[in-house]
Amino acid sequence: LGRHNEALVLQREVYARDVAISGASHQDAILSGLNLSNSLNTLGLSDEATLLLRDQLLPVARQSLGPDHNLTLSLGRNLVAALNNNRERTRDDLRLNQRAAAARLFLISTQVTTCSKPRQSFRT
Repeated sequence: LGRHNEALVLQREVYARDVAISGASHQDAILSGLNLSNSLNTLGLSDEATLLLRDQLLPVARQSLGPDHNLTLSLGRNLVAALNNNRERTRDDLRLNQRAAAARLFLISTQVTTCSKPRQSFRT
């Protein structure tokens, strides 16, 4: 419906409530932070999204969920999107972008490897 500004207000409230109730390292709070970062990116607020992701969400997610958890990787992808939209990004930001892309490729390759099981032939 295109009511992104209203959604952003609600996303901020949900994230703040989840952090207050469950703590910043709880999976629900990290997920609502991911949703907030999506809204920030959608509205072109890449500076705010970058700060939220880089300084708050990603460090907590890496510590509490681990670097290979789907939420942690999704946060990394959102940070990449925010950095790509930010014209003032630095070389360090670009290196972080490269590490996130490498982590995503690693995850995809491990998922393909673990999902590939040899076919069993059934003989009658």
